[in-house]
Amino acid sequence: MRHILSVLMENESGAMSRVVGLFSARGYNIDSLSVAATEDPTLSRMTIATQGDDTVIEQITKQLNKLIEVVRVIDLNDSRYVERGLMLVKVRAVGKDRDEILRLTEIYRGHIVDVSDKSYTVEVTGTTDKLDSFLEAVGHPLILETVRTGAAGIGRGERILKI
Repeated sequence: MRHILSVLMENESGAMSRVVGLFSARGYNIDSLSVAATEDPTLSRMTIATQGDDTVIEQITKQLNKLIEVVRVIDLNDSRYVERGLMLVKVRAVGKDRDEILRLTEIYRGHIVDVSDKSYTVEVTGTTDKLDSFLEAVGHPLILETVRTGAAGIGRGERILKI
């Protein structure tokens, strides 16, 4: 099962490397990883999407909590959360394909962020499933290049990740 872990950690050099090393050393895979400073410049928030049953996720969480730089870890799957990812897709857009790409972009609530004679660059945000669905709808032959961020997730309602 896919889990999204939210890790609050000290914003210092090498901290992210130690987290990634922990996954690597134990043979766990990271599906996506995003990290940035929080509203407190001394802290960073890392969002890790990974696969595993409850036992594996519990083990990962325990190992992360042992790292000195890690302040707190939560599994967002334990309650309701909001997840978003960002994708930029450069697509071939000539002839009748131009109108079709515009239509699909509108359906998926995306934005055309760059236009040339032969291509569009489309920005789409949403869940992993939504981004995958957009790629499937466009079709592989038209896709020239794809760039995706990792998942960013936050608990819904009163659930927050703070010290």
